[in-house]
Amino acid sequence: MVKKRVRLIAEMARKIRAYRELKNQPRESEKYALDYNTMTRPHTGKILPMLAWKDVQRESRLFSLLSGLRLFGVGRVFTRKSWLEEHPEAPSYWQITKVKVDYTAENMDHGRAWGRLTLKGKQETEVKEINKVMYHDWRLVPKQEEESFKHCDPLPEMPIRYVSYPPLLRAMILAQQKKAGPGQLVEEPTLPLKRDVLLSKDYFHKQEEEREKGTAV
Repeated sequence: MVKKRVRLIAEMARKIRAYRELKNQPRESEKYALDYNTMTRPHTGKILPMLAWKDVQRESRLFSLLSGLRLFGVGRVFTRKSWLEEHPEAPSYWQITKVKVDYTAENMDHGRAWGRLTLKGKQETEVKEINKVMYHDWRLVPKQEEESFKHCDPLPEMPIRYVSYPPLLRAMILAQQKKAGPGQLVEEPTLPLKRDVLLSKDYFHKQEEEREKGTAV
């Protein structure tokens, strides 16, 4: 058995390149920095959508709230304005379990956070990294209101009544719909899982007649 020769210099050079790439990556404070006068991110040059401008002026980012709390908000409950507007009947929120702050950022208001998500009253057991921390629509739930905010009856799951067709059959159906005319609206084909059949005497008579006829050769 031939031993694989370890190239120490090449391995060291690879580690140095990986370290330099990691070091040259923009920090959270650089990546998501925002010029409030022009509503652009200097790092990417992208302009925020006009619909988000009001929230930028009135609402806060997640780390803007975390930076002013004890232990950076670990254990506290945070929700979002969009969740409160879209489904107010069942709460959606994150409970913070871990925070990694970017200490190079001014006011330490950038970084990464992890927590447990409760979406529409259904809590997930897995701890996940919180996404969209840079959005300006985060809200802190007051400590004295956490229990009342969390309390709700989970919404019942709607039964699945339709499923998608297999890929080949779906492509055939869509192609047939497109042939009907360029101006026709093409709808996504779905297959009903339950078929309502009215069982009557006529139905059984027709089934019996079809059996007696048999299959043409």
